[in-house]
Formats: sequence, structure tokens, C-alpha cells
Amino acid sequence: MSDTDTLIQAFRTALELPEDADVEALVYGSHPHWDSIGHMALIAEIEAVFDVMFDTDDVLALDSFDGAVELVRRHALPAV
Repeated sequence: MSDTDTLIQAFRTALELPEDADVEALVYGSHPHWDSIGHMALIAEIEAVFDVMFDTDDVLALDSFDGAVELVRRHALPAV
């Protein structure tokens, strides 16, 4: 599984998304499960899966799948 696939699965798990959801097009608030509580679940899932720890500014700035890719790139894996 590629790092991008792993991130997609983290979104699906944390936000309880169906397999047919277009995860790569998600932005904060675009799905009912990506609210403030879902956001914290998503952060926790990404941190656990990639074994990273985000600072508060990163947590607050994360607002899209693309943003998550960039965040993981900066903190963990240069090849996401």
C-alpha cells in the first residue's frame, strides 16, 4: 500500500467514510463526519498511522486531503 493509499484509509477510518467516497476531494466541513470532533479523530488517526506528532498550528491549519498530504510530507514521509 502506498503512503497516499495509507492516508486515504486513515481518512476513511477516522471519518467513517464509505469506500466510494472521493477522499482526495475532501475539504473540512464538506462531509457531515468532518466536523470538529471528526477533525480530532482524523488527526489522531494520521498521527498513529504515520507515527508523527503535529503541533497545534498544523492541527488548526489542516483543512483538506491535499493539506494532509503536505502535512505528512513535512513531518514524516517525503514520498507521500
